[in-house]
Amino acid sequence: MSSILTNTGAMVALQTLKGVNVNMATTQNEISTGKSVSSAKDNSAVWAISKVMEADVNGFKAISDSLALGESTVAVARQASETVTDLLTDIKGKIVAAQEENVDRTKIQTDISALRDQITAVVSAAQFNGLNLIQGTEDVDILSSLDRSADGSVAATNITISRQDQSTAAGTYGSGTDISANAVIADSASAVASSANTAVVSYANTWAANDTATLTVAGVELSFTATGAAVADVASFFEGAINGLGLDGVTASSSGGDLTISSTRAFEDLSVTSASSTAGDGDALITSLNGTGSLTLATGDISKRAEQIDMSTAAAVSEGDSYKVTVGSNSYNYIAGKGESMEDVAKGLKTAIDGGSIAGVTTKVVQDATTKQWSVQIDNDGTGSTSLALSTAANQDGKASGGLFGLDKIDVRTDAGASSALDSIETLIQSSIDAGANFGSAQARIENQSDFISKLTDSLKSGIGTLVDADMEEVSARLTALQTQQQLAVQSLSIANQAPQSILSLFR
Repeated sequence: MSSILTNTGAMVALQTLKGVNVNMATTQNEISTGKSVSSAKDNSAVWAISKVMEADVNGFKAISDSLALGESTVAVARQASETVTDLLTDIKGKIVAAQEENVDRTKIQTDISALRDQITAVVSAAQFNGLNLIQGTEDVDILSSLDRSADGSVAATNITISRQDQSTAAGTYGSGTDISANAVIADSASAVASSANTAVVSYANTWAANDTATLTVAGVELSFTATGAAVADVASFFEGAINGLGLDGVTASSSGGDLTISSTRAFEDLSVTSASSTAGDGDALITSLNGTGSLTLATGDISKRAEQIDMSTAAAVSEGDSYKVTVGSNSYNYIAGKGESMEDVAKGLKTAIDGGSIAGVTTKVVQDATTKQWSVQIDNDGTGSTSLALSTAANQDGKASGGLFGLDKIDVRTDAGASSALDSIETLIQSSIDAGANFGSAQARIENQSDFISKLTDSLKSGIGTLVDADMEEVSARLTALQTQQQLAVQSLSIANQAPQSILSLFR
């Protein structure tokens, strides 16, 4: 049946043309934008994912900037630490030269002061955009990543850079909790005296002919064979024999049958061993050692003259722990920094005391081979006061001393100053080397993270492109096909629109 009211063919052709035009518009949009998903209506799920990832890409661009700034800041600190190390090495050369007595130590000290001023200038100038990593103790965080979890939450990740204070600041003594138990004076000594420590060997009873006595002092064995001698003769023999050895800091005297061996060795114990082989009842024993009588020993050590401050082997060291040693009328402080140990505290106290230039006083830091305990030994040779009061104290919550604490106290114009400076400079050089090594490690880590962020950003961009970018080869082929379909649809609609006109022939 033919109808002039309803043209079914035209309607079909029109719907076909509309569909082709819609697909044509979609294809043209892909060509113009380059994306298959350019808005939420194209594919809401893919669009949402792509927008989240694009936000992450923008975040990582900011992180790259943060890492670049952090790397530059750390690079400045590393270079400054290396420069300080070189300058300290130059100072060490001057200090070594000052160990000779026939040099102009005043001129050497002038050179050391100039190098010290240069170090101060380097430390002050080692900043990038106002941030100096070789002054102060506070950590610095560098934004290094954004971590997105499965639930969609995002957390920032930082690379923490520890400052390496290379200043000469003395620090501020704390007023917090008392921790004086961490630094105890051995034998509860109340003074650093210049007097010798002694051992008394008593020769008693009757010495018959061919009786022998041996005495070993500082590893040197001496022997006496009696010919019916009195005990005074035995003691007198060993007195002359010991004095004849010329041992450094060791002398002997006798009274009756008692032989007194004295040692003024500052940092070294003196071993004494006594023995006898008798036909009668002659006897030889150490009856007094370091001022303690009523002994019956065959072997003993005459203690070093120096007094000793023992650091705790159990307590941890926290930033701000403040230690004080009073020698004579002057007090010397060291305030621990972050990550330091009792070794650092002991060396810091030594540096502080050495910087006081007390006449006749020298110091040494030692570690017990068995207990691993660190100690500060303080000696007085009597060229100043023959006896100096000694006490210790310690509190928490101070402000840390600088990493080059004591550099400003180095003075090689005297024998004692030149000697103590040689110990101090080694500690300072090690501090500077550690700082440079820490910054070098941190810089390498930042460089690695920056490289990773760059590659990660590229991967994210590639992933986003895979989700939303149009396949231009496919789009080109589809456009050609749609253009052909459009032409055919237009032709089909034209034919369908002409069909009702054929009804007119029925009425002619």
